[in-house]
Amino acid sequence: MTGKIVTVFGGSGFVGRLVVRALCRHGWRVRVAMRRPHLGGDLRMAGDVGQVQLVQANVRNRPSIARALEGADAAVNLVGILVERGAQTFQGTQALGARNIATLAAEAGVKRFVYMSSIGADAGSRSNYARTKAEAEQATLEAIPTATILRPSIIFGPEDGFFTRFAEMARLTPVLPMVGGATKFQPVYGGDVAEALANALETPEAQGKTYELGGPRIYTMKDLLQYITREIDRPRMMLPIPFTVASPLGYTNGALASLPAVGWVFGPVLTGDQVQMLKRDNVANPKLPGLAQLGVASPETVESIAPTYLWRHRPHGQFQKPLIDEISRVDA
Repeated sequence: MTGKIVTVFGGSGFVGRLVVRALCRHGWRVRVAMRRPHLGGDLRMAGDVGQVQLVQANVRNRPSIARALEGADAAVNLVGILVERGAQTFQGTQALGARNIATLAAEAGVKRFVYMSSIGADAGSRSNYARTKAEAEQATLEAIPTATILRPSIIFGPEDGFFTRFAEMARLTPVLPMVGGATKFQPVYGGDVAEALANALETPEAQGKTYELGGPRIYTMKDLLQYITREIDRPRMMLPIPFTVASPLGYTNGALASLPAVGWVFGPVLTGDQVQMLKRDNVANPKLPGLAQLGVASPETVESIAPTYLWRHRPHGQFQKPLIDEISRVDA
């Protein structure tokens, strides 16, 4: 792909940085469109000298999007949020933003396009996140019928927003709230998602198709929380919270944040929208193509990757064996 330019929107985030590196390995010249390019200097080290270019763009500002797409041979939209803050709303950032990017990419003649959606995207969902993801998919395909849609389950890796967040919580509180303990997930490694995306851009058969990306194993929420606390050697009591209680806690978490006993635990991690998403399993549909069809035949497991960054949350450092494992061996 030497000489070909791909514009990546949302390339400065956790997944975006992995995608930029994967595209550089595949030989693309990568143009990262971001709101604050002066904060993305480290992205230039993802490839060879001059291979990564940083440009200013805002998905709600169409002229800036058009400038970022000038001369591009392909485009990737990774923009997404989990929590609304100020002007960063689900409707404005995910739905309208995706429509702006896809429409202007089509006008620029871009036909190789990948949109990063999410398992659970549903136009009829009560979750604003899931509903606007579905709207974004529809808008993308209306503008660019050859676009590829990727729907990953929860993505893990260094600096992720799931394993790292719950590990941080376990350091602060003896009790972990557990909403949707039986809800199933199929965590997928960010590096595998990035490689699949790079392959999708270069695979003509992927055009116009939707892929659901899940890792090799399925876990319940309870399984994952128990794994995290075991790996960081911080045994914690799991406090099951029914949806009927969790929903109002989430919807009013802004007010509850002022209550030390409640907002301290729930404020940073729980919103009403996320509670709605936890009511549905987050597992790849076996009827849809997945990682294997995008060239990732042996995806990484949680157990092979998570310990490489969760060790930071252990009370006694990286090289001390978890006490929980020692106790288990003695009991055996």
